Amino acid sequence: MGASVFDKRVAVMAIVNRTPDSFYDRGATFALDKAVEAALVAGANGADLVDIGGVPFGRGPAVSLQEEIDRVVPVVEGIHAASDIVVSVDTFNAEVARLSIAAGAGVINDTSGLFDTDMAAVVAQSDATLVLTHSLAPPRSEPPRPEYGDVVAEVVEFLVDRVARAEAAGIPRDRLIVDPGHDLNKNTLHSLEITRRLEEIVAIGLPTLVAVSRKDFVGEVLDAAKEDRLEGSIAAAVVCVLKGARIVRMHDVAAAVAAMRMTEAILGDREPAYLRHNIG
Repeated sequence: MGASVFDKRVAVMAIVNRTPDSFYDRGATFALDKAVEAALVAGANGADLVDIGGVPFGRGPAVSLQEEIDRVVPVVEGIHAASDIVVSVDTFNAEVARLSIAAGAGVINDTSGLFDTDMAAVVAQSDATLVLTHSLAPPRSEPPRPEYGDVVAEVVEFLVDRVARAEAAGIPRDRLIVDPGHDLNKNTLHSLEITRRLEEIVAIGLPTLVAVSRKDFVGEVLDAAKEDRLEGSIAAAVVCVLKGARIVRMHDVAAAVAAMRMTEAILGDREPAYLRHNIG
């Protein structure tokens, strides 16, 4: 899962939340069998990776370490046993990462930016890839009014620092991915600015993941409830890809895959599925 995988084509990362309080699906995949089934359906719909989360990033009821393990690890095991899709685990806890990798996860998606000081060492001792995401506050504690001088410059500075920490811990550069963290400790204007200037994130030189799906910045731009943000999410993802993103984390897999395949074809990175119109 090195950087070369994302040199041209765009990977779609599906989202499966094994939580009773996820911001969009509201617990629809909380049951173990539903979570595994959702991951397999995502793979059948064209997802390249599936991201399993047991604890939401923002404020909410406390979740113990054991509860997160019980939510996440059996899902990883179930998917790994039934499919060869790459499994990612969305966690900021090094012990959850360690057990998830042992269960078959190939990616650890740390939305806290190495808040757990053991995270980099755990990933370094494996073959897994680490996603380094920009956020400011401790997990589960969204600040009410984040402020930046230049949000993009500060995100770049943070990510460059976290990349250096990860490399110092022994993770090779080809197993690192960066994510600017749309909406994570950011308001809508910050998320729009990051999207507009995403090339500056991409210039770090690592594959860039964007998690824009159904986010509040989409809702605030469009005055749209979570269930009405598909088109805005697709538009944001396409703009990010045009500016160099190589992984898009999306709820609506089939629509996202179609949008990414079309975008790749326009960029010259994918041949059409067939050619008939005005051909001979």
